Amino acid sequence: MTEKKLNILVTNDDGVNAPGLLALAKEMRRIGEVTVLAPDRNWSASGHVKTMHRPLRVRRAVLADGSQAFCSDGAPSDCVALAILGFIETPLDLVVSGINPNANVGHDVTYSGTVTAAMEAAISGIPAIAVSLDSAEYSSGPFDFKPAARAARKAAQMLLKKGFTTGTLLNLNVPGIPEGEIKGWKVTRQGQRIYRDELVRREDPRGKPYYWIGGEAPTGVEEDDTDYGAMKQGYISVTPIQLDLTDTGALATLQGWKWPR
Repeated sequence: MTEKKLNILVTNDDGVNAPGLLALAKEMRRIGEVTVLAPDRNWSASGHVKTMHRPLRVRRAVLADGSQAFCSDGAPSDCVALAILGFIETPLDLVVSGINPNANVGHDVTYSGTVTAAMEAAISGIPAIAVSLDSAEYSSGPFDFKPAARAARKAAQMLLKKGFTTGTLLNLNVPGIPEGEIKGWKVTRQGQRIYRDELVRREDPRGKPYYWIGGEAPTGVEEDDTDYGAMKQGYISVTPIQLDLTDTGALATLQGWKWPR
C-alpha cells in the first residue's frame, strides 16, 4: 500500500519573498507535499485579521530557489483561511507559519501575524505550528534560519506522530545562536513580555502632526519554565497555545458578584 503523503501549508507574516519562509518550505518538503501561500507584503504585528469587506486576490509567485508559490493581498490568517476553505483542494494535514526573524513570546502572540496564522488553522482543527527565531531586535540580518527550520521539521514530525488537542497550536521559539550551542528543548508556558513603547510625535511638511509608536526593544522576565526564560537560556521553547482565553480562575469570583437583574 502506498503511504499517504502529508499535505502541508507553509505561510508567514513577513511576505512571500522572506528568506525565513523559504528555509521553512525547504525543510517541510522533506516530510510532505508543500504548498506555499503567504501575504504579498509584510504584515508583521498584524494580529488575527479576517478580511470580510473586500475581495481577496491570489496570484502565483516564484521563490528564490525557483519553486512555485502563491501570494495573496490578504493577511496571514486570510492566507490560511483561503487554503482551508478550498483554494487548496486537498485537505491539509499541517500548517506551519514562519520563520519570523524575531521571537514571539509572552504577550507577543496576540500581536503576531506568525502566531495568528497558526491560530486560524487551529480554529479548523488542523495541527499548526508557529516558528520564530530570536534574533536581535531591529536587526536587518542576514539571519541563519536553518536551525529554526530543522527544529520546525522535528516538531512537526513529533506533532503528527503523537497527535494533539484540537484547537491548540505549538508556538516554537528558537534561540538565535549557533546550532551547536543550543542546549535542547523545553516545554514552556507563556512568559511575561516587557514593552518599552513610546509615542513619538512629529509634523509633516504642512505642519500637521503624525505619530509613531517607538521606543526601545522589548525584553521579558527570565523565568525557567517560560518561553522567554527558556529561549534566553539557550533552549528551544515549545509552548502549547489554546484559543480559549477564559480566565477560569476568575469565574467563581465573577459569579459571586451581585449582577443587575
